[in-house]
Amino acid sequence: MESDQERYPTSGHHTTQHTHAKGCRSLQEISGLQVVGKGVYKKLEWPGSVPKDGRGWVQVNVVLGNICQSPIAEAVFRKLATDGNVSVNWRIDSAALSTYEVGNLPGFHGQSCMRKHGIPMNHIAWQITREDFATFDYILCMDERNLRDLNRKSNQVKNCRAKIEPLGSYDPQKHLISKDPYYGNDSDFELGDQQCLRCHKAFLEKTH
Repeated sequence: MESDQERYPTSGHHTTQHTHAKGCRSLQEISGLQVVGKGVYKKLEWPGSVPKDGRGWVQVNVVLGNICQSPIAEAVFRKLATDGNVSVNWRIDSAALSTYEVGNLPGFHGQSCMRKHGIPMNHIAWQITREDFATFDYILCMDERNLRDLNRKSNQVKNCRAKIEPLGSYDPQKHLISKDPYYGNDSDFELGDQQCLRCHKAFLEKTH
């Protein structure tokens, strides 16, 4: 059976660089990440955490690299939850299955798309761990491979609580698979944003 390391190599595919100009926020300030080793990050907290009494849910959008589709989905859902005055009920994030892009900011096209719609995006890519399946409530993925690999990981977690679903399962237009715009242009990212918006509106309606 193919191991996580074989499926998602930790080196040789992407060089992670961190450039912080004077006065810029740290990794931890931006997205609750702490560097615990070379190319290794630990998630300490989530922006907009739920009250300390524990009420609320954790929702995380997951794809392979966490610099394209998933941070857009995270930003869109956070905006919807904020506008709907229910953000206090949620901890919202996005994560990667691989380590290819860990430590990197979202791609230019995705950031540009979010700016166009006035949606804040503050995220640095990090990799989901097996422990997270025991604490997250909802893990929404973008395609069948993501779903298969997340289910495989969850089966290795004895006390898994996460409900794993394709984000597209909430799409009123019945587009189950979210097309990856990574190699596309601005219009592809716009289509991805619109699907995220449709899906997360439906998701909020179902969970509230």
